[in-house]
Parts: sequence; structure tokens; C-alpha cells
Amino acid sequence: MGERIDTLEMRIAYQDDTIETLNQTITAQWKQIDALTRKIAELGERLQEAETNAPGATNERPPHY
Repeated sequence: MGERIDTLEMRIAYQDDTIETLNQTITAQWKQIDALTRKIAELGERLQEAETNAPGATNERPPHY
């Protein structure tokens, strides 16, 4: 009986370590996803601003047509 309890305690310890490692990995990934999402939004705003401030119409046909 004592051997079974020791085995279970070891398994729980390994599982706790695995869960903590996974939690740290997920936290790091969410931070990276959040940073990338903010960067994409910033770049989208900059692109929209550049298109708005671009000289001439953007959908005009070239003069040779």
C-alpha cells in the first residue's frame, strides 16, 4: 500500500511540474499574441493613413488607357 502511495505522489509531482511548465508557456504565448495583435492594428492604421494621404486617386486608370 505504501509503495502505491509513493508512486501516486511521484506522478502528482511530475504532473504539477508539467502543468506549471505548460502554464508558463501559454502565458508567454499570450503575451506574444497580444503584442503581435497590437502591432498589426498599428500597421493597419499606418497603412490606412498612408493611403489617405497618398497623392492622386488610388483607383485611377493610368493615362495611357
